[in-house]
Amino acid sequence: MTNVDSSSGTRFGHTRLPAEQQEALRKARRIEWITIGFLAVTTTLVFLVLGNSQAMKAAWIEDLLSFLPPLSFLLAAHAIRKPPSEKHPYGYHRSTGVAHLVAAVALTVMGGYLLVESALGLIRAEHPTIGGIELFGVTIWLGWLMMGVMVLTAAPPVFLGRAKMKLAEKLHDKVLYADADMNKADWMTAVAAVVGVAGIGFGLWWADYAAALIIAASILHDGFKNTRAAVSALMDKRAMTYDDSEPHPLGRRLDDYLRSLDWTGDAKSRIRDEGHVFHVESFVVPASQALPTLDQLEEARQACIAMDWKVQDMVIVPVSELPTEFLPGPTSGGER
Repeated sequence: MTNVDSSSGTRFGHTRLPAEQQEALRKARRIEWITIGFLAVTTTLVFLVLGNSQAMKAAWIEDLLSFLPPLSFLLAAHAIRKPPSEKHPYGYHRSTGVAHLVAAVALTVMGGYLLVESALGLIRAEHPTIGGIELFGVTIWLGWLMMGVMVLTAAPPVFLGRAKMKLAEKLHDKVLYADADMNKADWMTAVAAVVGVAGIGFGLWWADYAAALIIAASILHDGFKNTRAAVSALMDKRAMTYDDSEPHPLGRRLDDYLRSLDWTGDAKSRIRDEGHVFHVESFVVPASQALPTLDQLEEARQACIAMDWKVQDMVIVPVSELPTEFLPGPTSGGER
């Protein structure tokens, strides 16, 4: 796969996306707009039946926070299309990391706030009450509407999350992955809120606060996890896979190719993840004392770029010995 497409195509900076990634980006944008529309409906519905339930309040706030990842993705996807300039010679790919960090910090702060507020309500033994509401001349318990709304809103985010997960891998997009990961777990929020409201109905006032604590802890967990990942990426952590589970295999592929060349004795690369694309520095030790020719270096460079569309910038540096003190260690160990 090359990183140049014959058509005008969609670009990430000066990287023209291959057809598969162009289609994935179109689908991702469409799904994120669908997500925003879905959230606009669900947050309105939950607000209308909020009542005095702390669990419902926590679920509503989580729905509001769920706007952040899709908005961050759409804003970042627009920003990174700008080509590099004299002021920003590496392009605008870091906007993805900035958007990821902003959304993650917001999740962390609000999750911590809800956790403290719910814990204080539980400690103070504040008994929430849920009254009735008149619909079409009939008075019904508001709790039924609360639970009905949460059940209706539980399933769609799961399917949206699964669709986003596949696209996140194709685009190497960690904001999209974080959004998908949160969507897949949204059903837990709905179940917790239903249990909390049902608890109030059965006279178990503490169940509402317990459910709110579970929801708050889920928000806080997502916030911490994404904040750590976003900060590590902005600090030029070694390039990882889209889900941060392991070092990206592209580094090993590049090194294997460079070591296979007739004129190299050894090679090692370090890769900087700029958000969607990689900046690669490969250090090669010539097999003999003679330096490689410009043609040899350029041929090797172009072959490396052709391995993966994410290789945006690639430099090959001939050295007498590998500067191992600042190169990543084996993929099986070292810092993650």
